[in-house]
Amino acid sequence: MLYSTTSPEDESQHLLFHNQFISAVRYVGWKKERILGEYPDGKIILVLPDDPKYALKKVEEIREMVDNDLGFQQVETKCQSQTKTFLFISNDKKVAGCLIAEHIQEGYRVIEDPVPEGSEGEKVMFERQRAWCCSTTPEPALCGISRIWVFSLMRRKGIASRMIECLRNNFIYGSHLSKDEIAFSDPTPDGKLFATHYCGTSQFLVYNFVSGSRST
Repeated sequence: MLYSTTSPEDESQHLLFHNQFISAVRYVGWKKERILGEYPDGKIILVLPDDPKYALKKVEEIREMVDNDLGFQQVETKCQSQTKTFLFISNDKKVAGCLIAEHIQEGYRVIEDPVPEGSEGEKVMFERQRAWCCSTTPEPALCGISRIWVFSLMRRKGIASRMIECLRNNFIYGSHLSKDEIAFSDPTPDGKLFATHYCGTSQFLVYNFVSGSRST
């Protein structure tokens, strides 16, 4: 957060923000972890709506922190009882990644706009700044990624991709989701760049978007 070190009120708000963040990312663990994947730098666990209250309380704490970081507190999951939360836990017992998924029936494909010529850095900057539009024609989809977040200092380590791979293997029992069966909820600029990279196309599916982003 931005704050002024000369303002007591700003300092107080910053301390509160810092303490809330530290509390949210701290992970002490619990006895019955549902571990989906273990890696040299951490593990991915799954939390379901009928899990113990202490697990759900931790997920809610993380979700609030993630919403503040992503800047879209207004987006709610459609049905809390059908959400699945994937957490990446680092070796130093911190929540370094979070993916919240929900069941959906349809998504809308992002309309591709031509990227102007220039350096890779200029292209990335263009992608971050431009608005995006999507088709008004719905397409079948099974899984909506309501939120996907990785702690800033842990990015570019494949954590988000690993969480989506676990999602694709575990969202529907006995089935492996294809990339075309997944939609992203109103992605941020960084989220759009990630989805484009992961899906191999800028024309991925979206849902639950702000109506102003929709093509007419």
